[in-house]
Amino acid sequence: MTRTVYVNGQYLPEGEAKVSVFDRGFLMADGVYEVVSVLDGRLMDFAGHMARLTRSLEALQITNPLADEQYLEAHRQLVERNAITDGMVYLQVTRGNPGDRDFAFPPADTVPTVVMFTQSKPGLADAPAAKTGWKIVSVEDLRWGRRDIKTVQLLYPSMAKMEAKARGVDDAWLVEDGKVTEGTSNNAYIVKDGVIVTRALSHEILHGITRAAVLRLAAEAQMRVEERSFTIAEAQQADEAFVTSASAFVMPVVEIDGEPVGEGRVGEVATRMREIYLEESRKTAI
Repeated sequence: MTRTVYVNGQYLPEGEAKVSVFDRGFLMADGVYEVVSVLDGRLMDFAGHMARLTRSLEALQITNPLADEQYLEAHRQLVERNAITDGMVYLQVTRGNPGDRDFAFPPADTVPTVVMFTQSKPGLADAPAAKTGWKIVSVEDLRWGRRDIKTVQLLYPSMAKMEAKARGVDDAWLVEDGKVTEGTSNNAYIVKDGVIVTRALSHEILHGITRAAVLRLAAEAQMRVEERSFTIAEAQQADEAFVTSASAFVMPVVEIDGEPVGEGRVGEVATRMREIYLEESRKTAI
């Protein structure tokens, strides 16, 4: 089946979808994005993703071209037209096509570009890796300073993922000034003596929507949470480790830089948090 995508208000076969070569998303990575997971044909954490989209656009002074209700309708249309049961909807908003290339922002009335497409991921919540855990390596964090804005400039995270792949593992944790910032496309956590530890929100990390939900659910489950930085050495000595993201949900980490975390197997806290998160998300999906 040919995939249907959304481009600036039109639903098109993917082979007919086009964006100008002068679009600033293409020329300058001048845009932001969100990824909403779909389980059982329903959208997860949609309101949180829309709130972060608005925040990212405002930080870059890009006018939000659609209301949340319009984004929701487009997401639902794409899920239906592409028969998505489990998967994701990718949304990208750029500053648009000013008709030429210039470092300066174009006139304020330049119409932003909006693109959306789906990815089918059958069995998304039943990933085998959730039973075995990820192995990761540490990589120096060389990204720009505003990682809290979910921009489309993903070259360095892609390079870090490829380094992890070349080293035979699943992902990388990025390290700055001796402390873990986050994963290449996820937030990072360790567990020690029953306490969940993750870096506090700032410009240095993405304000993860799944992160917010997991920390709220952990508090409701009477689990202790500390928002602070930690080192790779501390992570290697932890009882457990895991990451969170919109597509991985809660994913255990069992090895860091060749050293096992805890007993080198998936731990109870990560397993429980994944169960709680998926259960709650299925209840609240729209």
